[in-house]
Amino acid sequence: MKRVYCILGALIILAGSASAKKEKKVEVDSLGNKIKTGWNFGILPSVAYDADYGFQGGVLTNIYDYGDGRQYPEYIHSLYFEAAYTTKHHGIFRFNYDSKYLIPNHRLTLDATYLPDAMCDFYGFNGYQAVYQHGWNHWNKNPMKMTDTTEYLSRVYYKYKRDLIRVAGDIEGTIYNDLKWNAGIGVLGYIIDDCDINMLNGKNTYDPSVPHYAQKPLDPNVDGLYEKYKQWGLIDADEANGGWHPYLRGGITYDTRDKRQGPNSGIYADAFLTYSAAFNAAYGRQATAGYNHLQFNATFRHYVPCYKDKNGINRITFAYRVGIQNNIAGKSPFYMNNYLNTLFIQRVYYEGLGGGNSVRGMLANRILANGFLYANVEFRFRVVNFDIGRQHFFIGLNPFFDLGMITQPYDLDELVNMHTGGFYPTLQASVAATGDDYSKFFTTSTKDIYIPHMTAGLGLKIGMNENFVLSADWGMPINKQDNAKWANFYVKMGYLF
Repeated sequence: MKRVYCILGALIILAGSASAKKEKKVEVDSLGNKIKTGWNFGILPSVAYDADYGFQGGVLTNIYDYGDGRQYPEYIHSLYFEAAYTTKHHGIFRFNYDSKYLIPNHRLTLDATYLPDAMCDFYGFNGYQAVYQHGWNHWNKNPMKMTDTTEYLSRVYYKYKRDLIRVAGDIEGTIYNDLKWNAGIGVLGYIIDDCDINMLNGKNTYDPSVPHYAQKPLDPNVDGLYEKYKQWGLIDADEANGGWHPYLRGGITYDTRDKRQGPNSGIYADAFLTYSAAFNAAYGRQATAGYNHLQFNATFRHYVPCYKDKNGINRITFAYRVGIQNNIAGKSPFYMNNYLNTLFIQRVYYEGLGGGNSVRGMLANRILANGFLYANVEFRFRVVNFDIGRQHFFIGLNPFFDLGMITQPYDLDELVNMHTGGFYPTLQASVAATGDDYSKFFTTSTKDIYIPHMTAGLGLKIGMNENFVLSADWGMPINKQDNAKWANFYVKMGYLF
């Protein structure tokens, strides 16, 4: 879905920082910038517009304490606050704390986030096995500009309502030098339902006497893909409305990066397990022990300095990331299979695979399966460094290539047999029983499941004091099944990895 973001004001004004202490040091870091000391912050108000979400207004700030500057660009404390909402009820409310100094010799991260989403993306199971029909969800006020007016069904056909509540605490300690141990505890709460058509239509009432393609209000009688997956037995009643999932996490990391935000050199690798329990009693049912599950994750990131200027400042870095997430015991509910587990929560969203947090340019959550792997490759060009007042800025460009692939697909026939009590022996029979055309929703060859999803694009980075980074990425898919509009645009904070 195309989004147009307008950032109010320039960073020069928005990032006007407060310093609790005057800068007493004149030393410089590896980039030739004066070392920062004391408390610094940047405030970024923003306005966004989305064809379905409407206008967005909010504010975010990242507050850093650099102390006496001896560890710069590393910080002593980082406090991140964000609050944003749209006219059609998509919100971000988040607090995040990060420090390597609050507990001596340990890194501590705390996160509390609420993400209400009136239109969460849902394109079906197993990637390319689920056929994406571009015309079904693209409405235009001028019917002549629509691909086929008889094809259009609803702008929220590939959507469902999902509110996510996330509370987490993670800690890291040292085993030996760059080898670390990690542990975490938290809870993920999902509240799921069909899209609220009345709320999305607002004051506009659907008129059944007018063809649905000739009016913007949504037809409440059109079932979306999420509703059909429930009808066909692919989504069980015990997972259809979400649940609460407390989890425990443990693993190891190896980290030789020169810095965490936008590193120029080094390796980061991790491997960890996440055990998640399941409690759905909030929705009138007993605890669903069948959704207790254990997942394995591993990632490898490498940052290679390629070119330094005559002043010794790194100008080009080659960076890549490879990761995998598999379910190794128990059953994970469908809505948790697009949550990308991580040892430390640093971003708002951890959705995978597809979209600005994993495979840029691809439809969000396009790949939904029990297990998957992903890769991101990019060159990071630091085009210019400059100072405004006491603040150090830089502008960079990042061409990139992203990839996602399924490693553990759903057995769709097994799901139908399990959730319908064996009444329909195959998915095709279940789809036929509802009067739907199987070929419009699924391919007949399971080989399509394992075809890689690939995208490419370009990113723009505007950074302040090495840690506060505004990122704008434009990505396009290689295959139209991943986004028939051929482009997606993202504006967010920080590097992808």
